Amino acid sequence: MTDDSAAARAAAEEESAFSHPPVGPDATAAYGDHPDQLIDFYAPRGEGGPAPVVVVLHGGAWRAPHDRRHVSPFAAFLAGRGFAVASVEYRRGAGESGDGDPVAGRWPDTFDDVSAALDVLPELARQHLPAADPRRMVLTGHSAGGHLALWAAARHVLPADSPWRTDRPAPLRGVVALAPIADLAVADKLDVCGGAVRQLLGGDEEFAGRQPYADPALLLPTGIATVLVQGRDDVDVPQAVAESYAEAAAKAGEVVGLTLLADAGHFPLIDPAADACAVVAEEIAQLAW
Repeated sequence: MTDDSAAARAAAEEESAFSHPPVGPDATAAYGDHPDQLIDFYAPRGEGGPAPVVVVLHGGAWRAPHDRRHVSPFAAFLAGRGFAVASVEYRRGAGESGDGDPVAGRWPDTFDDVSAALDVLPELARQHLPAADPRRMVLTGHSAGGHLALWAAARHVLPADSPWRTDRPAPLRGVVALAPIADLAVADKLDVCGGAVRQLLGGDEEFAGRQPYADPALLLPTGIATVLVQGRDDVDVPQAVAESYAEAAAKAGEVVGLTLLADAGHFPLIDPAADACAVVAEEIAQLAW
């Protein structure tokens, strides 16, 4: 596939994923005072016993223009598959960089928010998703949200002086990370999302010092079942990023699943109209049920 045809395909996949109208949640709850500290809840469709909870962390390169609304069709798709869904909003970059692009992430706010949301989510789920079983929780995220999902599952192995460290693993059945920015060093070298990784950590002066607190590839092993789902044709977050994380996990003595999808790029993983989205739901179900 030529560069031009790959770019055209990626653009078509993105257009398809963003063509679905936002789907309103069944309930929304705040986990803090900031307007972005919100969780949308989607009740499971269909009959049956208490449903597993799937926690969704949206992507968008940790940048402000992209919020949880663009993954609301994906959240509704999972609810239609019988899952209870909690879609987490968090603070993203504010302002513009020197080249006029939105800044990626806020330090430490982005990490503060994901930590706070996950800490209170089981109780909020009990309040707003009566058909849910928070004891069966799977964490998923797409792209930058995939990074945050892997990071959130590794808080118990953060450096001892980290404000986000926990004294035990999160109560998760597992993590399904979708095209995740899973290895910050590799993603930075590949200039994933136009320098977003370096911006997330505060730029050149802060990158090395903050990386041990933010890079999932350095926070292994977690002891939590983890699967990465990656399109082979992804030009936004190349396959090499996921492979590097899986290799780091193996060196740490942990087996991480890596599902590579042929004929799929970055956005079909969250596009309810794409076959890849059904594969994602099956990967989640294998951990959740």
